[in-house]
Amino acid sequence: MKKEIKIIKLYCQICQYYDNILVAEMQRLSNNFSPKFSDEECITVHLWGIANEKYDTKAVHEFIVEYWSEWFPELPGYESYVKRVNNLAPAFKTLTQLLISEQEMDADVIDHIIDSLPIMLANSRRSGSAKVAPEMCDKGYCSSKNMWYYGVKLHSLSQKQYHTLPKPALFGVTPASVSDITFAKEALADVRNIDVYGDKIYNDSDWFEYMRTYNNVNISAPIKLQKGQEILECIDRLHKKNFHEIFLFILPFLPFASPSNLSSTGLLRKLIFSLPLRFGLPMACFLLFSLA
Repeated sequence: MKKEIKIIKLYCQICQYYDNILVAEMQRLSNNFSPKFSDEECITVHLWGIANEKYDTKAVHEFIVEYWSEWFPELPGYESYVKRVNNLAPAFKTLTQLLISEQEMDADVIDHIIDSLPIMLANSRRSGSAKVAPEMCDKGYCSSKNMWYYGVKLHSLSQKQYHTLPKPALFGVTPASVSDITFAKEALADVRNIDVYGDKIYNDSDWFEYMRTYNNVNISAPIKLQKGQEILECIDRLHKKNFHEIFLFILPFLPFASPSNLSSTGLLRKLIFSLPLRFGLPMACFLLFSLA
């Protein structure tokens, strides 16, 4: 499909949403109902810029000026455009909710992914002094980037799709300091009959059991190591069990069988030299790796 057709379809869809739903929100906030550069055009311009990988407001404005100015002759200067976009923030929020609610989710797919993304308004050096949008932003820590930042978190629950990106089922924005699991417990409270996969920050065995019992929601997350712990207890127990079983198996074949020799410092040396003679080199290597 040509880009011209795509932008026309986008504009028509925005006009339909605006006339039926968004206009009431914008009339409540402003007395200027008929500007030269309409709200519908402003929303279309911004979404079209994002669709073309222009994720910064200035980049969107420059993109439209350079390539689409004939289509939007009343596009204001950059400063005025920023004010219009900021004033339309409630409309963008409502539009996002509409688009997500109108998506057709696949009832046969129960697998979902939950995760969060930091939206940084100030990096670690300025995170303690930043004051932008204090009503919704604060200081938080991003473990994946190992840094403090000032801003918000974007949370999402998405349905698995075959050979393509997951389909968004739920979005939420919180201050940066709000833990992922805190949001998840609230957001998933009314969710039923799905499987959810997340990273280790979502691990909470009591919550998992509650969701499985009352909501039929199975949540899976990696087990988080405790401070100073190098290996999970369950893995350590399994490793020791395998070691014990393999050692009992090979012990009768070794040239040393007295218990006093089992704890000697030369045990590993004797194993290395004895196993190839008894079992052959391939089997010896397998056994030694099993004991490692």
